[in-house]
Amino acid sequence: MEERFYREQEIARLPGFLPAAAYNLAHTLLARAGKCLFVPIRSMQYMAVLDAEEFIFVDSQNKAWVELAWQHFRPQVRAALNERVPFEIVHYLPKATETMQRLPAEFHKALLVLAERDQPQQDARILPLVRRR
Repeated sequence: MEERFYREQEIARLPGFLPAAAYNLAHTLLARAGKCLFVPIRSMQYMAVLDAEEFIFVDSQNKAWVELAWQHFRPQVRAALNERVPFEIVHYLPKATETMQRLPAEFHKALLVLAERDQPQQDARILPLVRRR
């Protein structure tokens, strides 16, 4: 399946930090998925599209237009895997500022839902070992 996304002219570029739990989970899920990962953020009616270079976010009302992107992640500056990751937030549409107020928390929740679905759903049982003489 091929999806195309378009961008307006960049209107703002701001520094940001992504909590380690969200960054680590996003990259774990992306590694399992391959080249890109689609993450539905149902609570906001948004879709995140992740690849190795950036995370883009599109509103369900304007599916082809990128509202904002998270770029230039720098995990190498962390001293530990549980430290937040600096990155740049690029705004392409004016409402991106408002969207960013809820997006980091809702994105992490959406990743957790996706990760839960990705787990095999099997009941485990412990079988007793019986020795025969």
